[in-house]
Amino acid sequence: MESLVPEPVSLERLRGRFKIHWRTEVFVSPPDEKVLEVAQFLLDPVNRASGLTLSARPLPQRHIPDSSILLALKKDSTAAGTEAYALEVLPGGIVLSASEPAGLFYGVQTLLQLLPPEVFADTPEGRTEMVLPAIRIVDFPRFPYRGMHLDVSRHFFPADFIKRYIDLIALHKMNVFHWHLTDDNGWRLEIKKYPKLMETSAWRVDREGEPWRTREAQQPGEKATYGGYYTQDEVRDIVEYAARRHVTIIPEIEMPGHTSEVLAAYPELSCTGGPFTVATGAYWPNVDIFCAGNDSVFVFIEDVLREVMDLFPGPYIHIGGDEADKRRWRACDKCQARIRAEGLEDEAELQSYFIERIEKFLITHNRRLIGWDEILQGGLAPEATVMSWRGVEGGIEAARMGHDVVMTPTTHCYFDYYQANPDFEPVAIGGLTTLKRVYSFEPVPPSLTEQEAEHILGAQGNVWTEFIPTPSHAEYMSVPRMCALAEVTWTPKDALNWQHFRQRLEVHKERLDAMEVNYSNGSYAVEIRTVPDPPSGRLIAVLCSEQLNASIRFTLDGQEPTLDSPEYMSPIALDRATTISAAVFQNAALKERASVKRILLHRGVAKKVRYNTPYTGRYVSDDSFLVDGLEGSLDPSDGYWQGFEGNDVDVLLDLGKVDGVSTLSTTFLEGKNSIIIAPSVVEFALSENGDDFQEITDVVSAVVEEGDNALRKSFVATVETPQQARFIRVRASNGRVCPPGHIEEGLPAWLYIDEIIVE
Repeated sequence: MESLVPEPVSLERLRGRFKIHWRTEVFVSPPDEKVLEVAQFLLDPVNRASGLTLSARPLPQRHIPDSSILLALKKDSTAAGTEAYALEVLPGGIVLSASEPAGLFYGVQTLLQLLPPEVFADTPEGRTEMVLPAIRIVDFPRFPYRGMHLDVSRHFFPADFIKRYIDLIALHKMNVFHWHLTDDNGWRLEIKKYPKLMETSAWRVDREGEPWRTREAQQPGEKATYGGYYTQDEVRDIVEYAARRHVTIIPEIEMPGHTSEVLAAYPELSCTGGPFTVATGAYWPNVDIFCAGNDSVFVFIEDVLREVMDLFPGPYIHIGGDEADKRRWRACDKCQARIRAEGLEDEAELQSYFIERIEKFLITHNRRLIGWDEILQGGLAPEATVMSWRGVEGGIEAARMGHDVVMTPTTHCYFDYYQANPDFEPVAIGGLTTLKRVYSFEPVPPSLTEQEAEHILGAQGNVWTEFIPTPSHAEYMSVPRMCALAEVTWTPKDALNWQHFRQRLEVHKERLDAMEVNYSNGSYAVEIRTVPDPPSGRLIAVLCSEQLNASIRFTLDGQEPTLDSPEYMSPIALDRATTISAAVFQNAALKERASVKRILLHRGVAKKVRYNTPYTGRYVSDDSFLVDGLEGSLDPSDGYWQGFEGNDVDVLLDLGKVDGVSTLSTTFLEGKNSIIIAPSVVEFALSENGDDFQEITDVVSAVVEEGDNALRKSFVATVETPQQARFIRVRASNGRVCPPGHIEEGLPAWLYIDEIIVE
């Protein structure tokens, strides 16, 4: 049975099959270089796996001989776009047609997936029969931008792996490789006019045996030996390699921040004059950036970009623009003079001036500027494209302004985050982005109008490598999350199906095995959720796992499940507070420690909540999170907290009818040395009609649980005489920004609120 990833737009199974054998003829029409090149992408693996010696030749006549394969360009087949293709596999032959070579190439990727997985092996064993099921497919992508990113600044990866990464991108019908070439930890591109970038900026002192976040800076006399760079000849070879696979490479040259590695070589481009060294590990806050008041900076950047544009012919140049700490600008006479001379309001507008100046330069060279969503600060450059990473809000703002957007939020698209329980995974930067979460991503926010939504070009998966030192590790973090995002960006929205994807992925893993890809098997954790049961008014507990056909054993008393515990077969009706403990068993063995979740039953459970201030859209959440009976842990990424970014909590709970209320409580999370800050005061108020509220003043707060990195702070309000109420208002604030003296001073502060409990 065929198991294609990504799922095609239209697939019709037919009777029979087609076998490729020594008499099979392969034709191309027209016989131009591009079509022959695409045909070779089919023939090389087929010949290698089967022992055949097939070759492509021009179609000699209109009649197609039996038992043949035809790859044809039909210029009138443009209705579905340049990447569309049509494929028909019949017992008598195969016809693959498209309007452009890109469509033919994607059709070949489908053909290869219809063949035995041995076609994906570099050195297949024996001779494999090349048999395909009879099938008819019409296919084209949902989004024009389907990308993967790789950071080579933190760790330098050899050119051969970059090509392998591009192969994985192309296999999954993705078409963009975002190459993060420069950052504080290393410059990775040969620039002939500035040799110190290769001599100094490309190398750092080797601290690989130490934790990333606590590495000591380079000391006087220490030699920098860790790093490397790509020569211009290597880059040209990689760019050509990608182009043959219809993958466009977007180079990223960071500015104005994340440039301390440049300043180590050319300190005169800074606000202070240095000295600087290339960061050996974490560098935060990254205060040393390009001096925006120094014209030499723009001369340097334009010189560099000329060489970059000569190497990368694609339409986009990525200039970063993220996390530009402006404290040096505030203290710099040159930067302040620039603000006055240009009539700018502040340092945010100075960044906008910086970005717009670079954009004008790129436009004169027929290129487009793309940057992270911080380029919105102070006003967006006129024709810039925005990569929205801090949630989707920046993308929404840009789309409403008429700018193109690539969605790549941390919540779904950061593949340097953990993908399973950290206790069972290689060390990662933090967070949790499971395969299921990636697959749940919808790149087009529902708040956009149809016209605004047209500016959403697609989505991209990001692989930052602070904690990913080797190519094998990079594969592990990328795959199969890359497979999920590929389907999200290619397959029609209404055809996405998580259960079907998991089934197809199991077959797809055989192809990855043949390629010897070091992919992850994902999470074995059991997710515990609740849903209301309207007829009974109770909650129902639903258990699920990312693993296909997982055997889940559970208990309802909090005890560790064993093989003798009940196997989960259907949702569990709850009539009292319950502690569920559940785990996946495979081959009679516990795969991972059990998930444990206490489910509360109180008067507010499953009732309606109105949010007067919106919760963040950065992660999977919905309106029910505050009344689902489930409490969050000390981990803010556990998926049970409702988060508010730079905003107050103001919610209204509707009990549905007037009832007696004696106690109200809720819990907030406080992250130690983080931007998650609990409020000092929580306001509770009651009303019978939703208009006239009586505030409850007796609110007691206490720390109910504390760990190394966070604490849970509970707020309890007791009504001396039970009060009749239908509506409950809960309000809280933490000041909205991190206060003076905080490690993240001035950044938006997060509020994480848990269940609102009504007794």
